[in-house]
Amino acid sequence: MEIIPAIDLINGQCVRLTEGDFTQQTTYDSDPVAVAQRFEQQGVKRLHLVDLDGARAKHPVNLPILERIARATQLIIDYGGGLQSEDAVRQAFAAGATQVTAGSIAVREPAVVGGWLQTFGAEKIIVGADFRDNHIAINAWAEQSERTLQEFLQEYLTAGATTFICTDVSKDGKLQGPALATYRTLRELLPAARLIASGGVTTSADVAALAEIGMHGAIIGKAIYEGTITLAELQSWL
Repeated sequence: MEIIPAIDLINGQCVRLTEGDFTQQTTYDSDPVAVAQRFEQQGVKRLHLVDLDGARAKHPVNLPILERIARATQLIIDYGGGLQSEDAVRQAFAAGATQVTAGSIAVREPAVVGGWLQTFGAEKIIVGADFRDNHIAINAWAEQSERTLQEFLQEYLTAGATTFICTDVSKDGKLQGPALATYRTLRELLPAARLIASGGVTTSADVAALAEIGMHGAIIGKAIYEGTITLAELQSWL
């Protein structure tokens, strides 16, 4: 299982939100490049980089920071936030992303994301599956759709996707543990899907439990910044 620290960007700084709420923002570091370098020095291979400014603007905003991190490290970077067109995806790759995450557009415009899968390949396009109570969350996480998480993943598996970031928005940024029961069910029902857990990962025991279920990765954000998990604890996965 891969350990994937997260850097969320607002105004060029590393921040974390609670449940995706921009009014519940904590700033942790003013230099995201230095943060990424520290992660790499501790054995991290992958980075989840989220352009929150881009998500609000509906187009990438922090591509210069992506480019700086890509030049300063050897990290495999997946980039998301504001990717609403094929041109924006190409810009992210040109700036140094290895992969991109299709977030809200994957819910709103599946035909568009299906086209990206065909154009760039499934290894380049990660589908973001934000959920609450096992239903897909929409409108900046403020609402639930009628589509279940399992239905959403199955539709994209059929369309050719292989890798999914499954974010429990009810737990994101709250340090209350991940949605283990949900992930266990998904692993049993959709064994072909590469599932990355996001939201609520708080302790090394949480990471161990996700690995035991068979999750392919764990995105860890606030727990690292708050110190409830240290990368030193996770060396067996790194």
